[in-house]
Amino acid sequence: MNAFVTDFSAPESVRPNRAEAYIARHQFDRPTLVLDIDVVEAQYRALALGLGRARIHYAVKANPQSEVIARLVQLGSHFDAASRGEIELCLSQGADAAQISFGNTVKRASDIAFAHQAGLTLFAADAEEELEKIADHAPGAEVYIRLIVDASQADWPLSRKFGCARDKALDLLGLAVALGLRPRGFSFHVGSQTRQAAMWGDTLDQIAAIWAEAKEAGFGLDLLNIGGGFPAFYGEAIEAPTAYAAAVMAQIDARFGDVAQVMAEPGRGLVAEAGAIAAEVLLVSRKSNRDLHRWVYLDIGKFSGLAETMDEAIRYQFVTPTASGPTAPCIVAGPSCDSADVLYEKKMIDLPQNLSSGDRVIIRNCGAYTTTYATIGFNGFPPLDVVVI
Repeated sequence: MNAFVTDFSAPESVRPNRAEAYIARHQFDRPTLVLDIDVVEAQYRALALGLGRARIHYAVKANPQSEVIARLVQLGSHFDAASRGEIELCLSQGADAAQISFGNTVKRASDIAFAHQAGLTLFAADAEEELEKIADHAPGAEVYIRLIVDASQADWPLSRKFGCARDKALDLLGLAVALGLRPRGFSFHVGSQTRQAAMWGDTLDQIAAIWAEAKEAGFGLDLLNIGGGFPAFYGEAIEAPTAYAAAVMAQIDARFGDVAQVMAEPGRGLVAEAGAIAAEVLLVSRKSNRDLHRWVYLDIGKFSGLAETMDEAIRYQFVTPTASGPTAPCIVAGPSCDSADVLYEKKMIDLPQNLSSGDRVIIRNCGAYTTTYATIGFNGFPPLDVVVI
């Protein structure tokens, strides 16, 4: 079989692309993410077109590659930073401090002071103590309150780690005023990989109810941060980015009217489809002579970039350019000596029956949450390498 057989009836996101073509032309001695920076730009433009008046604050945590940040700065993007390191990265690539929001609700006091001194003005909070830290170290700052939402339809719903419940939201707005801060509005996250825009409806209803209560209580809210949730293709159908974003904005306009400022924080939806990982099969085996299913061990696993296979929530797509023919379900695992390093077992992956050690594997749409999740060198395996094209 040649490197690829292109199916032009397939969605564009599953056809061979520049990253995969680059992998086909090169050899790699370690797992490597190949990232097509032009795809990042195309996704940004497509989302921005659909979002309209909403301002994109790229979630830096999804992929902090300096080339990604630099290109987005050129495009006029704003940024959602979760740490001092991410703030410094954005500033180093030419972002203005006014373009960066400090969106983590759990911040070190000294990092708040650093951000304030650097010129950041917008901070997130979801607790009294966090507001007190902001007031002490960034006096007069603008803040938005992160809210918990219930019953997400996302493939990867977010936990209760971040956000406050409805019964606390107005109290925090009042405390912010008392502390000399400027409460601007609310933020929330519908859940990572929310595949269809219609899935936002229930969450937006929850937020709209709290928004109305705050307005009735006299708070002059003018900012709504809708967070992330913008999806990438992992095998199940998703809407095109422009149509998806426009449909989300239509729901927001219907519930909130003409809010002065709407922020969106896409991460996965901007960078996932820009990247593909070059990997290699290390071993194919069966645990017994009666085993129906093979185990396929790759040179990349949960600890070297594929942490999002946890609970098999994200279903990566695999291409086997050096093996072909009939396929059968396989359990796929990583190389480390940790029993948790199994990628797919509940829902196995169909791979060619003639697959063997040394065969190449391409893992599609891996531009988000791979390099950032890779360990420095667990078990002595090297961290995920990166090539930007």
